Parts: sequence; C-alpha cells; structure tokens
Amino acid sequence: MITPVRNRSLSRTAAATLTSEVTRHPEPKRVLVIGIDPRVVDRVLDHLMPTDRLVVTSPRTDRNDRLRRRLTSERSLARLAGRVQVLDEDVPAEIESYDHVVIAEPISGDGAGTDKVIEQAREKLVPGGVLSLATPLGPPTPGGAGTEIGRLAQACAVRSETVFAAFPPLRVHHLRLGQPPVALASRIAPAYTPTRVPVTRDMRIDVDGVVAVAAMAGVALLTQRLFRRPFWLIPAAAALPVAAFFRDPRRLVPDEAAEANAIVSSADGVVLSVDEISDDRFGTSNTSWLRIAVFLSVLDVHVNRSPVAGRIAAVIDEPGGYADARHPNAEHNNSKYTVLDTIHGSVVVAQRSGLIARRIVQRSRPGALLSRGEKFGHIRFGSRTDIYLPADSAHPTVAEGDRVTGAETIIARWI
Repeated sequence: MITPVRNRSLSRTAAATLTSEVTRHPEPKRVLVIGIDPRVVDRVLDHLMPTDRLVVTSPRTDRNDRLRRRLTSERSLARLAGRVQVLDEDVPAEIESYDHVVIAEPISGDGAGTDKVIEQAREKLVPGGVLSLATPLGPPTPGGAGTEIGRLAQACAVRSETVFAAFPPLRVHHLRLGQPPVALASRIAPAYTPTRVPVTRDMRIDVDGVVAVAAMAGVALLTQRLFRRPFWLIPAAAALPVAAFFRDPRRLVPDEAAEANAIVSSADGVVLSVDEISDDRFGTSNTSWLRIAVFLSVLDVHVNRSPVAGRIAAVIDEPGGYADARHPNAEHNNSKYTVLDTIHGSVVVAQRSGLIARRIVQRSRPGALLSRGEKFGHIRFGSRTDIYLPADSAHPTVAEGDRVTGAETIIARWI
C-alpha cells in the first residue's frame, strides 16, 4: 500500500501539476488514478472527453463510496456514466493497459510496498505511456522509495516540477516508458507548469524572477538595517526591472489546423541572419540547415518556445565563451541545443549565451513532447536563439532586421 505524506488534499497547484500530462492529452485515452485525492480526481474528471475512460482505485472504501455517490447524484457528472469505474483495491489486479497512470497521493517512506505499487503502475502503462507521481521535496531516504523514484527520474523522467504551493513542498515527476509517436505532439496542449506566477490575466512572472525579486528585497532590507543613508533604495529600485526581465506574457499561437505548415519564432527579438549552413553536430541524418538567428536585448522577453510540435530527441550542452551575441564569435558561445524529432524531420533550437547572459535554462528532457509555441526554458539577460530547419524542407518568411515575437510570428513554412 502507498504510504501517503499526509491525509490533507493536495493544493490546487499541486493537483494541476500532477495531472498535467493527462489534461493536455487529446482523446481517446485510458487513465488509471491510484489513490483518491479529491482535487486530483476532480481535475481528471473535468478533462475527460467523450471517448476517454477512467479507473480510480483505492483501498479507502469511505472515499470510494463518496466518489460513487457523486457520480450518480451530481448532474454535472452525469455525462461520465459508464466511463468511470471505482475499485476497492490498491492497484487493480486485472491485466489492462493505460495511457496515463497517476499516483494521486504524495508518497514517501522506505517501504517495499511503495516500490511495489510503483512497479505495478509501470507495468500497466502502454509503450510511451506516462506515470505521474509526487514526493516531498528534499533528499531521498537512503534505501527507501525516494531512492527508487530518483533512479526512475534519472532514467525516464521527461519532466520534473517543484511545487512550492504545497505543504510540504513537493517534487512532481512525469515518467514516460518508451517513445510516444511524434505525430502526437501536434495534437497535445501545452503542459501546465507551476514555474509561472500570475500577475495579471495576460502576464506572468517566471518563478526564477520571483526568487530574484525576493533576493533584491532581502538585500534592501539588510542595507536599510546596516546603513543610515538610504542606500537600500538601490536594490529596491532594481527589483522592478529584474521582475520585468522575467515576464512571461500570454501569447496566441497560430492555430494548428489552419496553419499546419507554420514555424514560429522561439523568442522575441530582431532577426540577425537567415542563411544556409552545414552542421553535423546534432546526431541527425540532416547536415544542411536553414538557420534563423534572433538576437534578444535585455529589454526583450527571454522565454524560449518550441518553433514546431515535436518530441525532444536530445539536449546537447556545448561549453564556450560569452561574446556579444551580435558578434560572429557568438557562434562559439556557451550554448544548449534542443534537438526535436518532427513529422517533417529534425529541428534544432540553440539557446546561446551573450555578453551579459550567463545562465541558460532548459526545463524539458529527451522524450518530452512539445506543442508548437510551448515554453521550454529561458536565457537570463541579453542573448541569442537560433533555429535550425532542414534546408530542403523549409522556406523562410522573415529577413535580417525583422522584429519577431515568440510563438506568434511565423518565421518559416514547411514546403
């Protein structure tokens, strides 16, 4: 039996993060939820589509009976009649495969029972299916379940998220067993992530920005206590531009059905160059590329987005210098290359550091599916983002000097 961290329900943020691979997936799908957390179950119920099927299984008969009563008495759940099954057991014994398995209650402890449930859950996944689970944030217990989850996360996690809006804070892992079809990427929605803090309806701040602003506030408070003169105004005044740098505005991605051949910009900025080059570093059969380079000033939004729908095949780190991103020597700057498999061939997004930029953040791992325009990372302060497209399959729609907007500007089209 799973050892729960506590008996309270998960926070809304934690439940949304834990179920994010289910809620982004199109129909039809089969979902298994192990354990009953009300908010987790409600999130899955809210996103069930007409051809989906859900099995909820738990040895806690009181919660099971409560859910059964809701399914028969609540008018809003009447549409799910015959498609939701509630079982009074830890993990269903019958042989059946699921696209998604969610362990609804955060788990901890050193019990072999927890590891057994995780193994049973893995066995019930179809090839390419996803197991989602949460553990308390912190180092794993030696020899315990956390150690096993850590091994799994290193081996097959496509995405791991830290949820601070929970008590205790949680680490959510989405583990994919096998490779999903590349074509699925064009049908999924962007994944929900807790790394963005809403400020207004259309504006969010990346969690790294929240941390930076908090640090500035701490420095201002310390300076105020140490000095009589108003030196604290300097870090206090810097907090606003730092927050603005980490802004993450809502973007309208071109409709997949209407613009199926569109390739969008990975970043905000100015097009530095559009050229054809040869490059064999990415482990793909393609070596001739159409490269579109975009320069991001310190005033631009620094969120990086996927230009196409695809599956991450590899993430390549390449150490280098920190030349001005507009200088030819920036070719040899510290960079991170995300290689995507798509239905049109391989696509590569290069995140390059610049004169000021010293930190490249890439939050997705090999095996993860990215929808077109989906956020996957950012670069701190001025930088450059290059998009490599198969030269014989894509035609550019922008030129040097054009201003582009991440996820919205169409920079090329598939031929």
